[in-house]
Amino acid sequence: MAKANGYAGDVTAREAWDSLARDPKAGLIDVRTRPEWSFIGLPVLASLDKQTLCICWQDYPVMQVNEDFAQEAAAAGLAPEDPVYLLCRSGVRSIAAAQALTAAGYGACYNVLDGFEGPHDEHGHRGRVAGWQAAGLPWRQG
Repeated sequence: MAKANGYAGDVTAREAWDSLARDPKAGLIDVRTRPEWSFIGLPVLASLDKQTLCICWQDYPVMQVNEDFAQEAAAAGLAPEDPVYLLCRSGVRSIAAAQALTAAGYGACYNVLDGFEGPHDEHGHRGRVAGWQAAGLPWRQG
């Protein structure tokens, strides 16, 4: 059952990684845009014998919400009973995606706090304070 905020809750990148490692049915959806995947990077789950599912929450460049998001998650092999971890740049779009999947009948949708890059550091750079990159989890660029 979803919490009052419309999804199962928030987890750190490390908690998401640990859950993905423990549960063979758990999946990770990166909800960012194609340019973000190409130019900034992607989480890598190869050591877990999994793939990051790349399903845009919003279509670039107009940033219109992807109305087929839940259908694309199902087509990628995620079942409504599977735990799903959703990640974006900083953890905002992934909340909306977690709420949408929950509304579509998925029971365990988690937002990955601070997303892939996290907040800016004191020099205005991302990827160093919090999030997937800062946690030292596997990722690749390009």
